[in-house]
Amino acid sequence: MKSSKDEPKHPATIRPTLRRDLPALKAMIDANGLFPSEMLDDMVSSFFTGGAGTEQWLTVDDGGPVAVAYYVPERMTQGTWNLLLIAVHPDRQGQGQGTALLRHIEQALGADGERLLLVQTSGLESFGRTRTFYRSRGYAEEARIRDFYQAGEDKVIFRKVLNQPVV
Repeated sequence: MKSSKDEPKHPATIRPTLRRDLPALKAMIDANGLFPSEMLDDMVSSFFTGGAGTEQWLTVDDGGPVAVAYYVPERMTQGTWNLLLIAVHPDRQGQGQGTALLRHIEQALGADGERLLLVQTSGLESFGRTRTFYRSRGYAEEARIRDFYQAGEDKVIFRKVLNQPVV
């Protein structure tokens, strides 16, 4: 039997992000307090113009955007990717949307032969739920850079192996 964290209570469609999604995604980012939502325009611009090549933006659509993820290959590595943003609208958190989106990314990268997915988050106490989310989905804390984001706010890096060798 699958737990509620394994399967969304309200299944939705995971699809590439569209330009028309931006207002809803900005509202979601504001609701989560992740970063100033006006930064999203610059972050996603190369994706819409095709200039970034392999960067990926995905949106969970359930009658409108309810979650978003942004991940990119790590430069100068073979098969290592960074999940730089994943967010679920606060009204939809705890319903499995974030887990479904994370699993979708892991499966897509794994199917392409990619090796590792790294996730970065804050070490602040207010991000404890976020760190628990990653740990409970098989991510291990790999590194902590003290005072990275600002004095007193560490950067915590989680790692998950995507393609385990068959023994």
